[in-house]
Amino acid sequence: MAYETIRLEREGKLARVVLNRPDAMNAMNSIMMKELADAFEELKEDRSVQVVILKGEGRAFSAGGDIKQMIDPENPMDLSVVMKDVTRLAIALYTLPQITIASVHGAAAGLGFSMVLACDVIIAEQSSKLAMNFIGIGLVPDGGGHFFLKERIGVPKAKQMIWAGDVMKAEQAAGWGLIDEVAQDGTVHKESEGMAQKLLSTPISAMIASKGILHTSRLEELRSVLELEADAQQAMKQTADHKEGIKAFVEKRKPAFTGQ
Repeated sequence: MAYETIRLEREGKLARVVLNRPDAMNAMNSIMMKELADAFEELKEDRSVQVVILKGEGRAFSAGGDIKQMIDPENPMDLSVVMKDVTRLAIALYTLPQITIASVHGAAAGLGFSMVLACDVIIAEQSSKLAMNFIGIGLVPDGGGHFFLKERIGVPKAKQMIWAGDVMKAEQAAGWGLIDEVAQDGTVHKESEGMAQKLLSTPISAMIASKGILHTSRLEELRSVLELEADAQQAMKQTADHKEGIKAFVEKRKPAFTGQ
């Protein structure tokens, strides 16, 4: 399948999914969300691949959802369609019959960070900027962000992180238990490739089987969370706080939220 905003590369038992909108810091427009869902569903059927590396082209992993498209009057983002693709993306990524490695440099924010957290192994460069920052525009995490945060750090800390929306460097994120390894700047993709080769030299079929057992037992909860996120996102899009958050982002100023 040919893709416009991503690349799907295969090399023996290794595949790479590369977010490829570098001029937009790999911000996810509606096309990219659909293509990521399609790519993960394609990989789900490919049992010849045992490790998948997820990374971004250019200077960032992903800045999150494409706010420019959200506010484009000529080509507005259809949230009902987008949320279906986001749901497909999250479920397919979580249930991949491969070991997934997130190779993070630059920003990984919003939906980009949700996708990182869905991976089995997360390696981030020291200077990476990681943020579950939906709150900044009056929205809730999507892409299973609530579920994946809870899996990594538990409910109390997940709430703190979602509500604060703070930007973290890799060392801080590692301290929270959000990522697995911190790489020196400029080395994360090399580290990820090395990790992939190391995994491929282990009894990886047994590892994949264990992943399947653990993830299958949680799949219905993930489906439920994704449904709740989609409903909440639709509701939050109508709020005055969301509209103020978007306006403040465009005007490059601090938003004045009112809780409405």
